[in-house]
Amino acid sequence: MMWRWKKRAITITELSRDESFLKGIHRIENFVSKVLSLALIVVILISLIDLIRLLFQDLMQEPTGFFNKGLIETFGLFLNILIALELLENIAAYLKKHAIQVELVIITSLIAVARKIIIFDFSKATGIDLIGLAIAIFSLSISYWLIRRINAKSHNH
Repeated sequence: MMWRWKKRAITITELSRDESFLKGIHRIENFVSKVLSLALIVVILISLIDLIRLLFQDLMQEPTGFFNKGLIETFGLFLNILIALELLENIAAYLKKHAIQVELVIITSLIAVARKIIIFDFSKATGIDLIGLAIAIFSLSISYWLIRRINAKSHNH
């Protein structure tokens, strides 16, 4: 009985050391990242199956083609899957390097904003909506340009 308490005390003491504590956090981060990756893969596969089903359904309906659902909505579904793939790439890059890849995050954000613009209903838009999208695009574009420039300089040195 005393041995168990002594062993637990040693374990708690070891965990209180910075190095051991950081290893524990690292393991938890890896576990969470892997679970997120698996969940995202399931979401991507279900979305892909749903997209293919919708495409075939739209092709078989009268009038022939994508006129029932709207081409813009179909593009939105494609971009949803592309955004999910980018998120999966972000998680994979994190697992490889254990650092957030800012360039990937900005690219994912640009795709998400592009999706929003493509499916945007301009008939219901307000001036604030358009200004907000313009600011988002401008900010993300400048950020991407700066990150690319910094990365190019660091690779040249």
